[in-house]
Amino acid sequence: MTTTRTPRYRGIFPVVPTTFTEIGDLDLASQKRAVDFMIDSGVDGLCILANFSEQFVLADDEREVLSRTILEHVAGRVPVIVTTTHFSTRVCAERSRRAQEMGAAMVMIMPPYHGATIRAPEDQVVGFYQRISDAIDIPIMIQDAPVSGTPLSAPLLARMARDIAQVSYFKIETAGAATKLRDLIALGGEAIEGPWDGEEAITLLPDLDAGATGAMTGGGYADGIRPIIEAHRAGRRDEACRLYERWLPLINYENRQGGILTAKALMKAGGIIACEAPRHPFPAMRPEVRAGLLETARRLDPLVLRWLG
Repeated sequence: MTTTRTPRYRGIFPVVPTTFTEIGDLDLASQKRAVDFMIDSGVDGLCILANFSEQFVLADDEREVLSRTILEHVAGRVPVIVTTTHFSTRVCAERSRRAQEMGAAMVMIMPPYHGATIRAPEDQVVGFYQRISDAIDIPIMIQDAPVSGTPLSAPLLARMARDIAQVSYFKIETAGAATKLRDLIALGGEAIEGPWDGEEAITLLPDLDAGATGAMTGGGYADGIRPIIEAHRAGRRDEACRLYERWLPLINYENRQGGILTAKALMKAGGIIACEAPRHPFPAMRPEVRAGLLETARRLDPLVLRWLG
């Protein structure tokens, strides 16, 4: 089953990593080069300030600097999704308005949570998204991910899609994502404009089979993943399967080994950015993991290791 609504945004929208210097300052020169590389790699759009952007180590003023710098540098070449997640409805709405003013095409928002145990009940979650929708005129993507620890059932998501004007995109990253995507599409119908895959494309093929029209992946190798999506969209499923099987070792290495730092390690190896380090206290990638990642990537010859922009 697929949604019958034609989406404004579809395809591959990887997460842009946040680049730091060795001492933890923002490296805006590397940030711009990372964005240029990602656009050259064939993305349909970008997402900034997500968890894979290490948003949790950024100060509010740094979020502002990064949003403005990246959106101005992209200059409309591709649409940009800005993550505006915050527990406070007021803060999240203000972040979302600022993102819209700076040129964001969409905002991505997790349900309100803090730490391992602080959650909002379902009616408050609905009110949270309703008030943010009232504050903006661009689509909201609900990020349904285990990190929030907030259960978002398919009926609840479909209800919000039907009842809340801007809620129309959904990145499903929970266990059994393909089943949830099918349920969401069946329950929400045309209100589900963008059912999307996430989690570094580790479930991409079954999610596409379930009706996903977009994928939010890591930022290192869109040139490998986009052809999978395009072949599947064109009805060439056997080709999509062959391509997916070819790139799956690298997808798996990112999802299960390198994690958040994968894109930066690849970009550093390719000379795109100056430093791959995270911000303390997030641990650096172990040298053995980095070596395995690069060995896996080199067999595929991705653009990230040979970009000359």
